[in-house]
Parts: sequence; structure tokens; C-alpha cells
Amino acid sequence: MTALSPGGNTAVASTTQQVDIRYSSLPGIDLDVSAFALTTTGKVRGDDGMCFYGQTSVLGGAVQLVASTPGQAIFSIDLERIDQAVERIALTATLHENRASFDRIATLGLALSGGIEAQIPTRGMTETALILGEFYRRQGAWKFRCVGQGFAGGLEPLARHFGVDVAAPAPSATPPSAPVAPPKSSVSLSKVTLDKTRSSISLEKTAAGFGEIRVNLNWNQRSDSPGDAGRGGFFSGLLGGKRSNAIDLDLGCLYELQDGVKGVVQALGKCFGGLSDEPYIQLMGDDRTGSAVGGEWLHINGQQWSRIKRILVFAYIYDGAPNWKATDGVVTIHVPGQPDIEVRMNEEGGRHGMCAIALLENVGGAARVSRQVDFHKGHQDLDLAYGWGMRWRAGSK
Repeated sequence: MTALSPGGNTAVASTTQQVDIRYSSLPGIDLDVSAFALTTTGKVRGDDGMCFYGQTSVLGGAVQLVASTPGQAIFSIDLERIDQAVERIALTATLHENRASFDRIATLGLALSGGIEAQIPTRGMTETALILGEFYRRQGAWKFRCVGQGFAGGLEPLARHFGVDVAAPAPSATPPSAPVAPPKSSVSLSKVTLDKTRSSISLEKTAAGFGEIRVNLNWNQRSDSPGDAGRGGFFSGLLGGKRSNAIDLDLGCLYELQDGVKGVVQALGKCFGGLSDEPYIQLMGDDRTGSAVGGEWLHINGQQWSRIKRILVFAYIYDGAPNWKATDGVVTIHVPGQPDIEVRMNEEGGRHGMCAIALLENVGGAARVSRQVDFHKGHQDLDLAYGWGMRWRAGSK
């Protein structure tokens, strides 16, 4: 095991790296992680050099943000595939909208493949952006350095510092006669979190349609209970350690089409749906182990949005106790050309194993997304609460 402190560096034995970033989360405050692929000038070559929540795969998939839940984020980095022009991969963290400073983050650390760990001291740190560490080339080989350097400002000034062309925020209302769009080469850092203070958002359909809408469910896959927090250390079981009693969440949805057809898309009963034909919604596989770092994905054919009346996105606990708050579950809705939409499942839920998360409705061609986050005993109770009116029977995966 190699433990690094800020300024320390070490050789990287494997060019295939999983970087696990863990931190103590703050209620109501998002910590966003990013990776920047930098040349000898310390700048990105283009906007595809920034990997973050709005662009989770860059450099042909060589750098990917594969998981991001409150308290944890995971990057997958294939150093062998990094172009020779890229000299460094800088890993950063920022506090969304500068709502807090890093001195409120009690613990922050990284674990890399090959037994490399780094703890970042945050006490007294008044900045809202932080360069955690970096992979860098030295005499033809890759090394990793722990940096731990604070940076003034949040994600936008940090991105600009690394040479990313950041798109200006879209105006709240744009006259139809004077549409305004950010340059195609600019990266949008916008995202929307639906909570009790802002429970819905409407997305206007563009001339190109909505494209493929991707709904991701991710959650904290650690099985540690509060009583086990100190067992095995901060990174216990991180790289290949055995997990037990892990909660397995399954993603699904109820749908209703404009012609009155209703149904469900979910792994239970093998109702995976389809994109090119009705219902124009597809569950992209099923994580049977509860351990897939990228969570589960539901895709919606936005080109067929006119045929869809409403979609209720839900999750249920297929295995494990119904402790929703402990899952740190988050659903992120990715719509091309629109801000990412996040809905966090941060309420207790009692003993109910099913959670209605978000309702997507076709309102005059626009897509209205509304936060729900209410809990039910099962499919039938969920159906009754939202007036779907279907018959239900027991199913299996």
C-alpha cells in the first residue's frame, strides 16, 4: 500500500486505472468531480478534454466518469489509450454554486488501482475548487502525484483555467423571433437539481427533437453499516474487497402512450421494452449483482416523444433492507442540448421498498419533469397512487 500526502508522487504499475474518490457529503450541497486531459501548455486541446457530469466519456472512452453519488465518484482511466499529446490527467473537485467551502468537507480521499491512496487535508481550506491529484508522464512512463491545491472560484473558473470554452448560461426566456444558442464548441456546465424548493422543470422541444433521453440510476454500493465505519479503514474493500448485504436497486418505469396503451419497463418479468418500436423506452440491461459502478440506465427515444403521454420513473429494492436514505440514490436525466436534471432519493421511505422518483409528461410537445420521491409497498400501490389502472401479478428476473 502506498499512501501519499500533497506533493507526494509514485509510479503507476497498471495503465488501467480505477480512481475512487470518497468524501463526507453535505446535505443540500453537491460536490462535483472532473478530469481534465492537459497538454504541455497546461490546457486542454479542445472541449472534449473535460470529463464531468455533463460529458462523462472523453478521448474515445479512455477517460470516463462511471459513477457519481453523494459521498463517492469513480473514474475509469485507460492510460495506454491516452494520445501522446496529452501529458497530464488532472482530477478536480468543486462545490456546486460555491454553496460551501472545502473546510466543511471533513474527509476527502482517493484510492487508485494498485494500492495507491491519498488523503486530502481540508481543514481551514476556504476555496470551493480543488485539484486533487494528477497522472503525468515522466520519461515515457506514467506516475501519479497528490496535489491537494485549492483554487479560487468554482467549476467555471477552474474549467476556464484549463482552457475549456464554457458556454454562457441559457436565458430563462428567449423570444421565438430571436433564438439564442451557445456555440457548438462550448461546454455547458449547467445542471438542475429538483428538490422540495424547485420540484419541476419544463424542456421545450427543439427543431431537432429531444434526441435520445438517458435516465441513470446510481447509488452508494457500499454495504458498510454505521457500526462498521471504522472496520478495515477508510478504503476497506475498495479494490476487489468482498461485499455483503449490499442493496440492489432496480430501475424501471410505468408508461402511457397517447393512444392509451399502458405498460411497464423493468427487469422483473423481463419487460425490457424497445427504442425503435412501442413503447420507445428500453432498459439497458440489468445489474444482477448490485455492483455495476455505472448504475442502471433507461433510454427513451425522444424522436417519438409525440407518441408518449407520460412516464413515471421508479426504483425498487430487489435485495437488501428498504433503507432508502442510506442508498444515497440519485437519478440523473440526460437530454441532449439541455441541462442535466438530478433527483436525489434522500428520504427515509420507512419499510416501503418502492420509490416513485420522477414523472415525465408530454405537455403540448414539451417535456415536463417533476420530482416525486414518494414511497410505496409495491407495484400495485404505486399504480393506484398514480392512476395507471393496470393488473399486476408476481414476476421474477
